[in-house]
Amino acid sequence: MRAKDRLIVALDVDEFSRAEELVDVLSPEVEIFKVGIAPFTKFGTEILDKLEKTGKKVFLDLKFHDIPNTCAAAAKAALEKNVFMMNFHCLGGKSMMKAASESVKKTSSEARPILLGVTILTSFSEEEMNSIGLGGGVENKVIELARLASDSGLGGVVASAKEAERIKKEIGEDFIVVTPGVRPVWAEKADQKRVLTPKQAVLAGADYIVVGRPIIQAKDPLQAAKKIIKEIS
Repeated sequence: MRAKDRLIVALDVDEFSRAEELVDVLSPEVEIFKVGIAPFTKFGTEILDKLEKTGKKVFLDLKFHDIPNTCAAAAKAALEKNVFMMNFHCLGGKSMMKAASESVKKTSSEARPILLGVTILTSFSEEEMNSIGLGGGVENKVIELARLASDSGLGGVVASAKEAERIKKEIGEDFIVVTPGVRPVWAEKADQKRVLTPKQAVLAGADYIVVGRPIIQAKDPLQAAKKIIKEIS
């Protein structure tokens, strides 16, 4: 895989015009854009249409966590929007994830989205895990949830790069790992806790890395993207 194909840029912005501008500016180097809860709530499918018209791939990051039937319907709807990848909270359980997976497999579409399980958010610390009753250590819980996602038919997980190597070792090299919260050495960590640099993330086994603020808040977003691509190539 080319280095530029590993980079996913998060369109976490408040104005649709800014999202459009970023897509146009970054298009020469960036192939995949993440549309999360905030921009999707504000812009709706308009942002998905913009990306499709520009010929870009969409990571629909809505982290579905609902009853099996609802999540199966969400997966089917994503097919109609030509989404490249989307995710579901692993804590929703095996029945939920399996329903989503089977919903996609039933279609005849060749462009089936990659279904990912969200393990433990990269903003979570050990203390926060314990506070909601998820003891046993962050890494062990991530591996446990990743294995559940695999058993449910999902193609990969969203997880910190710090767990990527073990996920690949225990579940398989073909099991996709998408790593958020990646921060180059020249960027601030902000609210992220379990982070690595782009190069460290890829070396650890991440197939894709998600980068938001270090690119979209840079004075020159395209140059920032180029720096990150160069680092992971």
